[in-house]
Amino acid sequence: MLSIRKKMTIGYIIVIILTVLVLEVLIISIVKANYYRNLEAGLHSQLKVSCELYSRYFSDASPEENVMNNADSFWRQTDAQVEIIDVNGRVLMDSIGYMPGENEKLPDVAAALKTGKGTWAGKVPYDTSGVMAVSGVLTADGSVVGVLRFISTLRKVDEDVYAVSRIFIIIGLIVTVIAVILSFVLSGTIVNPLKEITKVAGKMAAGDFSIRSRKIYDDEIGQLSDTLNYMAGEIGKKDRLKNEFISSISHELRTPLTSIKGWAVTLMEVGPEDKKLFCDGLEIIEKESDRLTAMVEELLDFSRLIQDRISIKNEKVNLEEFVDIVGRQLTPRAAREEIDFNVTTEGELPEIKTDGNRLKQVIINILDNGAVFTWITLKPVLIAGISAALSYLLKCLATNSQDQMFKREPRLA
Repeated sequence: MLSIRKKMTIGYIIVIILTVLVLEVLIISIVKANYYRNLEAGLHSQLKVSCELYSRYFSDASPEENVMNNADSFWRQTDAQVEIIDVNGRVLMDSIGYMPGENEKLPDVAAALKTGKGTWAGKVPYDTSGVMAVSGVLTADGSVVGVLRFISTLRKVDEDVYAVSRIFIIIGLIVTVIAVILSFVLSGTIVNPLKEITKVAGKMAAGDFSIRSRKIYDDEIGQLSDTLNYMAGEIGKKDRLKNEFISSISHELRTPLTSIKGWAVTLMEVGPEDKKLFCDGLEIIEKESDRLTAMVEELLDFSRLIQDRISIKNEKVNLEEFVDIVGRQLTPRAAREEIDFNVTTEGELPEIKTDGNRLKQVIINILDNGAVFTWITLKPVLIAGISAALSYLLKCLATNSQDQMFKREPRLA
């Protein structure tokens, strides 16, 4: 598998090499063109001076006569190869003795006869490096009598261009090496944080939500690190909520089971002779079984709690019946554990709107904890405290009722 770092590095290197190559070709082409333009300008400057000298001092004779009389002083200021050509394109004289063939084209000469000057660069049989030729017309009394042609080899120019190109190539190689090294460093600034995030994510996947990803740069990867840390925090919260819920529901399940077991034992002892007690016990067992079923359903539907979608029922609850049911439900257990437990209410209690099952859980938990953690010597004090707490709770519920308030405080002891 090709890693991200390798992909990024290879991509950087390809882009860098292509960029350097394009720049090298462009710069070398510009340098070469500049050298050729300078050579052309120099030749044209020398050619112009020679043509003017010819017109001033040698125009009284024809080009053929000047060639025969070796009148070459008008072009001796140049080091280039010199040709004198008549108006028909025939070479009359060549300073190095080369005479072009009949089929050899002279584009610069043709251009000079039309426009006054011409330039051509190309290959010739006697120079492997190529040459540049410039041509200008020779005039006498305002008429064109011939063409003067300067030819310069491109060997020296090409050597200069090659020397400059070599310098630019060396600079390009140095730039490429530096850029490749920097590409490794830059790819590391992206890949290393990703590796650390991947490592932290692996530990989180293993169940360690206390670990946190270290934010190195404030960029997209830094945002990813913050998101991962936030996700771990939320998962940790949900996990703690789950544990608390399981612990709570486990405790809640014991309450109806205790009531069911207590009444089952009581009914076994008294038998069906005490019909009222028997019916009350069966009724409580039935209601506690329903409540136990509801708790199991809530446990199975734990996802609602995780998504904060637990619903609270808003139903009418008659406090007198409610207090009576709670009292009858806990009486058998109190009798078995020899706890003095009785329920009394004074006056009329109103109906309130609440979740009856959850309210019952709260009150039974308080009484159950009081029974479990009450020592014999502290019974009166703790029972009195429990009674006061329950009285205050029921008073608050009645006060928040939509219809009426307590006329008298209930008392559970």
